[in-house]
Amino acid sequence: MKKQKQPEVQSHWKIGNYQMRLPFIHYRLETPELIQGVVIFTIGLSMIEIMTGPLGMSYSAALAIVIFGQFFMLLPPMLGVPFVPGFITPLIPVLIVFLGGFEPGAQAIQALIALQLIVAFIFLIFGVTGLGRLFVTKLPASLKAGILIGAGIAAIMTEIEPGGRLAETPITLIIGGFLCLYTMFSRSFRKLHDKNRFLRFIANYGIMPAIIIAILIGWIIQEYPSPQIEWGITIPSLTAMWNVTPFAIGFPGWDIFIAAVPTAVLAYIIAYGDIIVGDKLIERSSTFRPDEKIEYNSNQIHILTFIRNFIHALFFPHPGLAGPIFTAGTASVAERYTFGKKAMQSIFSGTNSLLISLSLAIFILPLVTLFQPFLPIALSITLILTGYLCITVGIQQVNNEKEIGVAGVMGIVLAVYGAAYGMVVGVLLYLIIQRENIFAQKTQSQENLKENERIEKI
Repeated sequence: MKKQKQPEVQSHWKIGNYQMRLPFIHYRLETPELIQGVVIFTIGLSMIEIMTGPLGMSYSAALAIVIFGQFFMLLPPMLGVPFVPGFITPLIPVLIVFLGGFEPGAQAIQALIALQLIVAFIFLIFGVTGLGRLFVTKLPASLKAGILIGAGIAAIMTEIEPGGRLAETPITLIIGGFLCLYTMFSRSFRKLHDKNRFLRFIANYGIMPAIIIAILIGWIIQEYPSPQIEWGITIPSLTAMWNVTPFAIGFPGWDIFIAAVPTAVLAYIIAYGDIIVGDKLIERSSTFRPDEKIEYNSNQIHILTFIRNFIHALFFPHPGLAGPIFTAGTASVAERYTFGKKAMQSIFSGTNSLLISLSLAIFILPLVTLFQPFLPIALSITLILTGYLCITVGIQQVNNEKEIGVAGVMGIVLAVYGAAYGMVVGVLLYLIIQRENIFAQKTQSQENLKENERIEKI
């Protein structure tokens, strides 16, 4: 009998604990991911809407920040992390609530800088010490659920509140939002998807088909203006970007740092949950590819996320924050990776191809100016999808009516008043409602068992 061939690590250059890979030297470029990157770069552009709104930045500064932010997304997969990095998307609506307490302009930007620096050092400390897993796993399920439900409610509220984007452009966002949810989660679409090759092709591009259709509708019915196409190459304004750094507007005071702590803690909890999802995606896809051994660890992810957030905060503060994983992009790459080496040479050829394309597409000025009037659509549909996912995943965390009550109330307070009030209310409710003895240890399984027994009697 032939000896079974052992999986091999994709070729790389060893740099300490990291594995550096470059295109054409260590991996080929994958055409489907290159095409996908050209389409989904608009999600990064949608962050301009927040930068020019609650943060009060100029469009030129916001565009430069997006350009540099998308280039820095290349760092993790280039150094051996098999995820497509992105934003801490579920935090964005909570971040908007947090920024609402500051005057647009220098003060709001300083609040973002303080938040991003704290997030950076949380990742550094928890990555080096390994406390991240302990912290998140010990957090009660009701509080995890409350964080996600609150983020989901805040995301939906951002769109449907009086004077919001839904009130201004109802037809575009209603059709775009429902189409996005239908193609992503509908059982009936799944049945059609299994039978129709064209629908399978559409589904491979995630939320982008819904965004493109919404853009066409918004343009046709004139809810959005026609784009003014410009030709050439996008040139980032380094001067405008420098003017929003802490070296130009001043570093935030201690009061702002203290105010940012609860939101930063929420950011880490959400991001760590995303890391776990990413691990599961890579673990599942690896079972289909016995030819490749994927080596990475949580410490590498934490350190690289620290580096990205730290540099962001000092030189180009970004409201999406530097998240460890863009879940939809990673899932798309991981799924095609399962089709074998002919379909995708390596998980790193897929992730890097997507990010190289995404980073270069923003320099195509006709594409940037084409999408510029429609950036609110991309942001709104992203937030609607985020809201739906956060509420769904949050509800799945709870096991009994006490947890449902604590999570629900905490989520509403968090969405309306922000992370600090939401966390305080959540902890207090957990102590006075879920714990029989505030100072005694009690396992969650015991509490769930008693709750289920009580429900059965009713």
